[in-house]
Amino acid sequence: MSVEIILLVIYLGIALAMDAFAVSITDGLVYQDINKKKALFIATTFGVMQALMPLIGYWLVEGIEVAVGNNKYANVMALIVTWLAFGLLIFIGLKMLLEGIKELRKPLEEKKAKLFSYKEVLIMGVATAIDALASGVALHSNMSNNVTIWLHVSIILVITFVLSFIGVILGKQIVKLFKGKYEVTQIVGGCILLTLAIWVVLSHYLGI
Repeated sequence: MSVEIILLVIYLGIALAMDAFAVSITDGLVYQDINKKKALFIATTFGVMQALMPLIGYWLVEGIEVAVGNNKYANVMALIVTWLAFGLLIFIGLKMLLEGIKELRKPLEEKKAKLFSYKEVLIMGVATAIDALASGVALHSNMSNNVTIWLHVSIILVITFVLSFIGVILGKQIVKLFKGKYEVTQIVGGCILLTLAIWVVLSHYLGI
């Protein structure tokens, strides 16, 4: 495998990790009880999901080719996963935004910090990575054999893990600017997720 292909996969890994990076910053913002262990869990979850989805997409196309003889359904799959990712991000983003607005209206003594949720992190991991299923289609068309796909997804995993961990730490630093205004961090986090949802759809249709 040439150096050019490896550099291309690194570029792909960085591009795929941008969603996870944005959401990891959101996690660092909204979860007020984040520690090193939880930051590692977030980074690992996002890294595994971003690597797993292209792999699933790759093998789905492989299965379609075996069953049907061509991959004409690949575009349909890409469309489905794009809107599924959009729906998940909109759901989580709206939930976070509305919770922040609700907290904002409460008296000061009743306001509570948002605590870490493993379930929510897992859902966000799927939401940010599911659109990467489509990249598995592209990888399939450029692979000379089934062995190199494992190297590709490993590179994607490592890049996403590193950027996500940095994102959580960055979010923790940014939250200090809000000086304990937890509800504001939730509103900002919700807005980030809603913006990301729109970006997922635009990137699909505009080929960004």
